[in-house]
Amino acid sequence: MQGHQILGLLLAVTVVAGCHTQPSIPKAPPAALASDEPTAEGTAVGDEKTAMEAAVEGQNARTESAEVPRKGIPLADNVPDSYVVKRGDTLWAIAKVFLRDPWYWPEIWQVNPQIQNPHRIYPGDTLRLVFIDGKPQILLQRGDAARVQPRVRSEPLEAAITSIPYATVAAFMSKPTVLDREQIKHAPYLLATRDLHVVMSEGDTLYARGFGDPAELGSRYNIVRVGDPLIDPDDNRVLGYDGIFTGSGHVTRQGDPTTLIMTESSRESRAGDKLIPGGVEVPLDFIPSAPRTKTDGRIISVSDGVTVIGQYEVVVVNRGARDGLAPGNVLGVFDTGPVIYDTAKKSFFNLNTLGTKQVALPSERTGTFMVFKTFDNISYGLVMEATNLIHVGDKVQNP
Repeated sequence: MQGHQILGLLLAVTVVAGCHTQPSIPKAPPAALASDEPTAEGTAVGDEKTAMEAAVEGQNARTESAEVPRKGIPLADNVPDSYVVKRGDTLWAIAKVFLRDPWYWPEIWQVNPQIQNPHRIYPGDTLRLVFIDGKPQILLQRGDAARVQPRVRSEPLEAAITSIPYATVAAFMSKPTVLDREQIKHAPYLLATRDLHVVMSEGDTLYARGFGDPAELGSRYNIVRVGDPLIDPDDNRVLGYDGIFTGSGHVTRQGDPTTLIMTESSRESRAGDKLIPGGVEVPLDFIPSAPRTKTDGRIISVSDGVTVIGQYEVVVVNRGARDGLAPGNVLGVFDTGPVIYDTAKKSFFNLNTLGTKQVALPSERTGTFMVFKTFDNISYGLVMEATNLIHVGDKVQNP
C-alpha cells in the first residue's frame, strides 16, 4: 500500500509542475515587405488569379466584396478581383473583363502617379479592382520583371498592350480603301511599263509621274485604282472614292518620269492608277470611350468588298472629326428594321396586301464598332463584336 501511495504522489507532483510550465512564445509574424507601389484608400479586393481562373472563379470570388456598396459604372457579371495581363491581350478585351460596357474604361482607370504613360500596360502587369467610396477603380501593379522605380522601363513600346488588334489595322492601313478628292488630285500616277505592257504585274519596271517633290530612293508606294464614289446616304454628298488596291512597288530611280519596281501584285494595274505612300502609321495608344457628342451615322464601305461584316472587319462610316468623333470612340451598330404589312386583320381568303397598313419594325443592335482613324467627313473603325449579321447601310449610334 505504501508503494502505491508514493507512486500516486509522484504523478500528482508531475501534473502540477506541468501546469506551471512557461508556454512557448510564438514567433512574431514577419514584417510586411516594403512596396514602392502606390496605394489607394478603399476596400481592396485583389489577388494573384490568372485571367482564366478569374473568369471561372469570378462569381465565387465576389462573395466578400458583394457587401461593398457599388456606385456608378456597372461591372461585368463575373468580374474578377484582379487580372494578369497576357501577350495577345487588347485593352478592349481587358476592359470587358471588368466592365459590362468596355467604353466606360476611362471612368474606372485610376491614374498611377509613378507611371508616366498610364496607357502603357504590359504582359505580366496586374490590374486590381478596388472600391473607393463605393465606386470601382482599377489600379495597375507592374510585373516583377520591370517595376517602375525612378528608372525608365526597358520594354519597347511595341510590347505594350494596344487598344485593338494592331495586325488587323496595320494590314488595312497599308492598303487604303478610301480616297478623298484632294488625295486623288495630288497623288502621282502610273505612266507605263518599260516594255509598254498594257497590264502591269509583279517584277515589271514601272514609270510614274506627278510627284510634287522627288521621291526618295527605296520608298514604297501602293498602287490604287480610283473606284466608285462613296455617297452619304443622308444628304447625297460625295465623301470619297473607293480605293482598289492593285499592287505596290518601291522607287529605284528619281526623275521625271520616276522609276519603280513592282514588288506585289494583287490584280491588274493600269496607266492612270494612283500611287499612295505606303507604311501609314496609326497610333493605337487611345482608350475605349463613348463619343462626347451625339452620333448618328451609317456604314458606307467595308474592306475587301465583303457583303456580310463580322468581327474585326474594318469599315468606313459617314461621320468624322467634324462630327465630333475621335480615335477610341465606341459606337453601337444597329440594323435597319424591315417594313412589313400588318395582315393580322385580313381574312384567310383575302391574303393580298391592298389597303393593308405598313409597319416599320424597330432597329436592333447587331454589334459594336470602335473608331481608330478619323478624317473630316469619314472615319475608319473596327467591328469589335458582332451578335448578328452587319451590312453596309446599317446605322452607327452612341452605345
